[in-house]
Amino acid sequence: MDSIYTVSIWLLPVLIAITFHEAAHGYVARFLGDDTAARLGRVTLNPVRHIDPFGTIILPGLLLLARSPFLFGYAKPVPVNFRALHPPRIGMVLVAAAGPVMNIGLAVAAVLAFPLVLYLPNTAAQWAALNLKNALIVNVVLAVFNLFPLPPLDGGRIVVGLLPNVLAKKFARIEPYGLMILIGLLIILPLLGSQLGINLNFVSYLISVATNAVIEIILRFTGNA
Repeated sequence: MDSIYTVSIWLLPVLIAITFHEAAHGYVARFLGDDTAARLGRVTLNPVRHIDPFGTIILPGLLLLARSPFLFGYAKPVPVNFRALHPPRIGMVLVAAAGPVMNIGLAVAAVLAFPLVLYLPNTAAQWAALNLKNALIVNVVLAVFNLFPLPPLDGGRIVVGLLPNVLAKKFARIEPYGLMILIGLLIILPLLGSQLGINLNFVSYLISVATNAVIEIILRFTGNA
């Protein structure tokens, strides 16, 4: 029963976070001239269209087994034809930034919704409060993680869009290996460090520090600090 309750207070925040994140990419891409995601049915708030078996289910499970300091995952990336965007380079930055910006917006909305919990019956109020708390955490973690400057993450795409052409092309070549590099930094390296008696969780640590800082800023901004 406890496990069912735990799932119930995490599932909704996670589904909303990843669905709105990916949908935001699609909406901004369509607004800027690329209808690729729209034609494939990805400009939608239906979570089933965005779930990735590895990123949404398997990767968080691996991190749990590796005892990572935090859990994260990702959804199926929304396809974007950056050459169809107007303008292409700035369009790439705006489309990439749309996901994290959406998550920060959802985190702020979760904090602002906390006072409404008082109007609910006690049992429902506790459940709703935990959902809102987890929504704050999940959305900030998703935003911070996706801003990590490594293609194909949003942060990597933003860097590619801002760099001069020569450097952007070289940096973009990392993208096919980005996921493996990420797994190496967040899973393999810490596991190796634990065998050697060395703390090699520095990437997870940096993301955790950034996440806590953003949460603190949101709480202060909304008058809840």
